[in-house]
Amino acid sequence: MLSLFFIDKVERYRGYDSEGNAVKGDYARIFEKEYRRFARHPDYDTLFKEVDVATAAEDVHNGYFSIDKKGRWTDTAENNQANRDNAEQAYKLIMRQKEKLLSLDTPLKFIFSHSALREGWDNPNVFQICALRDIQSERERRQTIGRGLRLCVDQEGQRLRGFEVNTLTVIAMEGYEAFAEKLQNEIEQDTGFRFGVVARHQFAAIPVVDGVDGQVKPLGIEASEVLWNHLQAAGQIDSSGRVQDSLRQALKDDKLVVPDEFAPQHAEIAKVLRKLAGRLEIKNADERRQVRPRQAVLRSPEFQALWDRIKYQTTYRVAFDNEDLLEKCTRALQEAPPIPKTRLQWRTADIAIGHSGVEATETTGSATVVLDEADIELPDVLTELQNRTRLTRRSVQRILSASGRLDDFKRNPQQFIELAGQAINRCKRQALVDGIKYQRLGDEHYYSQELFETKELTGYLKNMLDASKSVHESVVYESDVEARFADQLEKNDAIKMYAKLPGWFQVETPLGTYNPDWAVLADAADGERLYFVVETKSSSFLDDLRIAESARIACGRAHFDALKVRESPARYEVTTEVDKLLATVDVSP
Repeated sequence: MLSLFFIDKVERYRGYDSEGNAVKGDYARIFEKEYRRFARHPDYDTLFKEVDVATAAEDVHNGYFSIDKKGRWTDTAENNQANRDNAEQAYKLIMRQKEKLLSLDTPLKFIFSHSALREGWDNPNVFQICALRDIQSERERRQTIGRGLRLCVDQEGQRLRGFEVNTLTVIAMEGYEAFAEKLQNEIEQDTGFRFGVVARHQFAAIPVVDGVDGQVKPLGIEASEVLWNHLQAAGQIDSSGRVQDSLRQALKDDKLVVPDEFAPQHAEIAKVLRKLAGRLEIKNADERRQVRPRQAVLRSPEFQALWDRIKYQTTYRVAFDNEDLLEKCTRALQEAPPIPKTRLQWRTADIAIGHSGVEATETTGSATVVLDEADIELPDVLTELQNRTRLTRRSVQRILSASGRLDDFKRNPQQFIELAGQAINRCKRQALVDGIKYQRLGDEHYYSQELFETKELTGYLKNMLDASKSVHESVVYESDVEARFADQLEKNDAIKMYAKLPGWFQVETPLGTYNPDWAVLADAADGERLYFVVETKSSSFLDDLRIAESARIACGRAHFDALKVRESPARYEVTTEVDKLLATVDVSP
């Protein structure tokens, strides 16, 4: 893991005494002083137990600069031919140690440079960039950030994917946020593409298989507008089509909901939306806040009563009939949509790029050509489906043989594998949920109330809501839906206290861990205490949710049902509105 520091003058990092010996500059001395201070800090001392801090501070940093005719490091401003030649020398120097810097055995982790890190220096394991000088040139700013925008690699040279690993932290001088915004505006102006805006015709080109004749045709403008209106009604885009945080969260969690008639195209719709929603997110470290628990709520008897009803952990077992599962998988594959032969179509269109986005007008189009590839080499369907479904090869073979649809596999292998994998996994998930039984573990297995104090909770000002009834001083929300629900909880007099359940509060399920959203305490008109665990989704109907998410919610409901062993147990509800949560009970105004 490398950190890059871009400085304005070499002498700030390294200079020379009267005898020509290299001496440490201000930046080098400050770095080593701070390195040793943090090495002794209680929060980090475990990382330095086997490190000689006295010498390690000198080994972990170095500078990459040009060398002048006297053998001294010098600036590489590249503003004339001499400096460009110096920059080339520095570039060759750093390239010689390019592979060495990737090794965990190399102590060097902090690099100070002036302007020598150009496009060819493609070290993927840069995670921090600190600009200790004002970078004026737009081209240089892009190159500077570009040093850290590579997918990192492990020690075997394999690329690692995912935002949990590939996060670049830029310690920037004032003006970088404006630069990032300007960079996006330049792209929009250069390409005509508007980031984060869904056009009404956005989904028109998605291919659809006609259930009558098996022809492949585009979804069309009218159907695209139906989808657009659905997203707007769900609050996931605004009236101009701009993507909202709720849609980004749904895509991130794989919880995008589309109308039933578009279910077969769900994957393609999500793919289109992910491209549009992928806007550069800038988090200002100055806006990061630690959220502390409110002791008056946390220590109150009321919250203790609520927590006692939901804190216990459970175990589960799944019982299902294997023969019944295989029969359902076979039937699901038999009833799946028909699979046509592979088809090709050529279309020509004029593309106009303007401020409203990219608009294409078709000018000519060819007839659909059917590819009759009878002699193609077929893939190993058993291995492919075994990897996708985790069923045994024998079970996969039985499903395929009994389905009577192997001719579809020969007609269009890839589409058949996709269809069969989805059908089998859908039946598997349903079988797991139908046959699951939860049982509460012993009294010693529970989530301690003290975790609210020992587990740090942080958020950014733009996704925090001040709260008076919450167990925390502020609610850290992840979507617009959660923000609205928290606001309703605060304003409803029937709600006495609540908690946004932290990430460490998890329910084990066969499909992975499940983290419910809220724990709520309300008062009924007759003085009865009402306890709730609430899941806030964009739809309160399970049929509208993705199958995997519906299964997790069903497991969550079964988990809390297993905890109903005392008077006034907590009720598990799925809703996005407090009024609907309380509608079935008589609550005090």
